[in-house]
Amino acid sequence: MRHLLQTLRILVLAAVLGALLMGIGSAPAAAAPGICVGPVCGDRFERSDTYPWLLRLRVSDQQGRHERLAIDCRSGALTPLAGPVERGYATAVAQRACRFTQEAAA
Repeated sequence: MRHLLQTLRILVLAAVLGALLMGIGSAPAAAAPGICVGPVCGDRFERSDTYPWLLRLRVSDQQGRHERLAIDCRSGALTPLAGPVERGYATAVAQRACRFTQEAAA
């Protein structure tokens, strides 16, 4: 019986060490909330009460830069025109958010 318990302990220890080496026991990667296009993700979407076509959002990139933007969902115009987050990806995120909010309202 004692030999069986030692063998069982060794097997459990080997399984735990194997899982740690394979990364199973490590913390899961944190997924970005919201909508992502390329290296830019958007979250905290807010629709304006006064101007229903205006959508405000927060965008961030993988380098930790973030900013608040506004997009006119009718024309696709992004404000401000320049900033720390790359505008091509930021515009794509904002336009996708406009489509999602229009689908949700319908």
